[in-house]
Amino acid sequence: MKNYKLKINGNTYHVKVTDAERNVVQLEVNGTAYEVELENEVKQSKTPKLVRAEPRQVQNVEPLQTSKSTRKIIAPLPGSVLEVNVQVGDAVKTGDSLLVLEAMKMENTILAESSGTVKSINVKAGTSVLQGDTLLEIG
Repeated sequence: MKNYKLKINGNTYHVKVTDAERNVVQLEVNGTAYEVELENEVKQSKTPKLVRAEPRQVQNVEPLQTSKSTRKIIAPLPGSVLEVNVQVGDAVKTGDSLLVLEAMKMENTILAESSGTVKSINVKAGTSVLQGDTLLEIG
C-alpha cells in the first residue's frame, strides 16, 4: 500500500502499511508484521463518485423539421477548385462528377451523394476553399 522511512531517536525504520480498515492498521516495520489499533478511525481516500441527475422525460416533442429538398455539398478538405463540371439547373444522379478539387497536390473528384437538380454553385475554377465550406447545393 504505502512505504515510509521513519527516523526515531536516531534509528531508521522502514514501515510498510499493508492494510488499513476502520481503526485497525496492519503494517510491517523492518520486515516484522504488526497490527496497530488507532484511537481515531482511518479516513479512506476514495475517488469521487460522479452523481448524475436522472434523465427527465420530455413530453409533446414535435419532430425536427429538416429541409430534404436542398442538400449541401461541402469541401471534405481545404484546397483549390480546378474545374466545375455542372451548371445551375443541371440534373445529376448519385455518383456524377460535380467538380474537381486539388488538395495537397492531389486531384479529388467530388461526386454527387444523391440525385437531384443543381440549385446553386458557390465556387468557380480557381477558388480556394476551406474544409467544411459549401461548394454547391442540390435540390
